[in-house]
Amino acid sequence: MNLLEVRDLNVHYGAIHAIHDVSIDVEAGQIVTLIGANGAGKTTILHTISGLHKATSGSVTLEGHDLIKTEPSKIVTLGMAHVPEGRHVFAHMTVEENLEMGAFIFSKNKSATTESIQDVYNRFPRLKERRRQLAGTLSGGEQQMLAVGRALMAKPKLLLMDEPSMGLSPILVKEIFKIIEEVHKQGITVLLVEQNAKMALSIADKAYVLETGRIKMSGDAKELMSNDDVRKAYLGV
Repeated sequence: MNLLEVRDLNVHYGAIHAIHDVSIDVEAGQIVTLIGANGAGKTTILHTISGLHKATSGSVTLEGHDLIKTEPSKIVTLGMAHVPEGRHVFAHMTVEENLEMGAFIFSKNKSATTESIQDVYNRFPRLKERRRQLAGTLSGGEQQMLAVGRALMAKPKLLLMDEPSMGLSPILVKEIFKIIEEVHKQGITVLLVEQNAKMALSIADKAYVLETGRIKMSGDAKELMSNDDVRKAYLGV
């Protein structure tokens, strides 16, 4: 059963036609990845799905709910959270204050917020150690953990992740992908945008290859990893 359905999506930036008739299916329980070069339109698709950018035409539904005309804050309450490219933590707030910001939909339920924070600390002990530390003083890997933890505070069914490995060392990249797999094992569906195509395809169930705003190919992630065109263009083979 599809949790997220994107149909014939078109997006413009002024006169620029950025996304052309893109259709994507994300089944509940899957990790689905979008891969492609810089400027292919991956981030634009995520922004449109989460309501940060308006579509020109097409449809986006989450469990049958029409997201195209829904405000981003309402989309979060429907069960979607977005980990943005570049992490975008609140640098002058503490780790715990950042996490509390992720639980704004529970703002009238302090016990739910406290429970969610504890869940995040159980998942990321390093964040608990640094809970009083300003987010801007964390390492890049720690900030990515915080960005993921903040999104998980909303208890999403679907987690959108945009370039989570960007700017991280190879060791931290492996750690971040382990985190994605652990989140997925706990029942959260993931839509992942990632330039590290090899790592993304290795953990995904399904993949879409995006070129200049169009889906060039799609299918089983492991099969695409063996595709000669994908190997030459994105895997350095």
